[in-house]
Amino acid sequence: MSRARILDSADEAVSGIEDGSTVLVGGFGLAGMPFDLIDALIRQGAKELTVVSNNAGNGEVGLAALLQAGRVRKVICSFPRQTDSHVFDGLYRAGKIELEVVPQGNLAERIRAAGAGIGAFYCPTGAGTSLAEGKETRTIDGRVHVLEYPIKGDVALISAHRADTMGNLVYRKTARNFGPIMATAAATTIAQVREVVPVGGLDPEAVVTPGIYVHRIVQEAC
Repeated sequence: MSRARILDSADEAVSGIEDGSTVLVGGFGLAGMPFDLIDALIRQGAKELTVVSNNAGNGEVGLAALLQAGRVRKVICSFPRQTDSHVFDGLYRAGKIELEVVPQGNLAERIRAAGAGIGAFYCPTGAGTSLAEGKETRTIDGRVHVLEYPIKGDVALISAHRADTMGNLVYRKTARNFGPIMATAAATTIAQVREVVPVGGLDPEAVVTPGIYVHRIVQEAC
């Protein structure tokens, strides 16, 4: 098994992300948001991105900063509007960004399905609403279900608590949200972590994301 690349900077970690990429961004609000990687992606300059995340940014930091920089063409998320989502709100009202709203459970399962190799699945969430318009439906056990397809990424940007040099990851509390499933669903997974330890430095029972899914690691700036 090859080891994940341990890189010296977030800028090096996000190098090579191409225009038009689909980028899975971990985080639940600000919890578990890979701020260093997002800031590096802004500096890197990739544009016309499709961003998949739980929400559409908070304040003017992290994901909101990426949107404000004009690098995002489309957002796929569950909660596009919050009290501090003024950056996305302004862009959307001005017609400068596309939006696909996906119920939170569906979003998580569509990402997980991509990592698990599932071609599609039926789910009752959204049936009978505008979110199901144009989608195939089927009645299962007397209840209408909607056919949903996986969401896979070209790149996943995630944050974890610790990594070993093989790329195995452990998370801390609520920072363990979308990161584990996004790591499995992307062609390239890039993780920022607080600490990198030698192999054997993590309790194997605590490892959430196996290193086979992680390609690049950078330690957070102090």
